[in-house]
Amino acid sequence: KLESMVYIALNKPRNILSETEPGDPRPTVTELVPDGKHLFPVGRLDKDSEGLILLTNDGELANRLTHPRYEHEKEYRVLVAVRPDTQQLEAWRRGVVMEDGRRTLPAKVEIDGYYGKGTWLRVILREGKKRQIREVGKLLGMPVARLIRVRISSLLLGNLKPREWRYLTPQEVEELQSGAAPRKAATRNPRRAPRPSDRKSSSDRTRSGPPSRSRKPAQRG
Repeated sequence: KLESMVYIALNKPRNILSETEPGDPRPTVTELVPDGKHLFPVGRLDKDSEGLILLTNDGELANRLTHPRYEHEKEYRVLVAVRPDTQQLEAWRRGVVMEDGRRTLPAKVEIDGYYGKGTWLRVILREGKKRQIREVGKLLGMPVARLIRVRISSLLLGNLKPREWRYLTPQEVEELQSGAAPRKAATRNPRRAPRPSDRKSSSDRTRSGPPSRSRKPAQRG
């Protein structure tokens, strides 16, 4: 029997891992969606980072989106703890020599607003080395305070809140497979994985955020 292909967009919250080693008890993104143990994450994020992760059992698409030779874009909103100057931004755009001696590919880096003494940046990469944005920020004197991925290739985070997820549409899957350009943000039927705080008092729910208002109830894994 052929396995049905599953494609889920998830907004990964902080303190949830993309993946763990066997025996590691810490929670992972696959626990936030139904039948997640049969899926694997495309586009990993470290524990402190947030945003879009694709979960799928389609190995061919996963390889297409992650293999360096395809150079699929990934877009991030990055809060750095300083007001960067032109030289710092230009250095990031040209490419930075990392501590292992490798130079990063040229990147698109633009100021997206200011937050106190910090700055929101829009960063678009065509590669995905481990903790690359945080390491580049550190090397350039721009320590990263928050990192949110908002796009993988043509797939957008859209209006998904942390822990919410949704199935991709056939059109979105086709666009990922063909390498199509990004479209407008999707707003279809977000879901959120059930969590212990949902069973607490109303005041606790207020602090942790309201439950998803999708027309269908959240599905349990």
